[in-house]
Amino acid sequence: MKYSRGILSGFIVWLCVSISFYLLDNILLLKDYFLIQAAIVMVLIVFYAIVGAKFYYQKKYNIDGFALGVLMSGTALFLDVLITVPFVEIPEGRSYESFFTSPILWALATINVFSVYIYWKRKIKP
Repeated sequence: MKYSRGILSGFIVWLCVSISFYLLDNILLLKDYFLIQAAIVMVLIVFYAIVGAKFYYQKKYNIDGFALGVLMSGTALFLDVLITVPFVEIPEGRSYESFFTSPILWALATINVFSVYIYWKRKIKP
């Protein structure tokens, strides 16, 4: 396993999800509808996960898709600890607790893991 490439794949997913939430939050019709924003991102994260997985497997590395998905989600969660919560959530009046106890966060992480796994199973696994 090439950890640096897997971490970079997780960074790509985290960046895409963060940008998506930022853009959706700036659309006037969706600004006050977090659940709709989350539903849209839950669909988009499937594509972001596939992009991250394609980037990783481009070098012909052979790691189980589930393990790669966990590494990518773990990277995104770590970046949430370092960047998202202190610079986005706390200034909005929320906390680490409210962010990390959100079922939407864990749904996104789970969707990411299984999207990578399914991509691996269909496209990579011999």
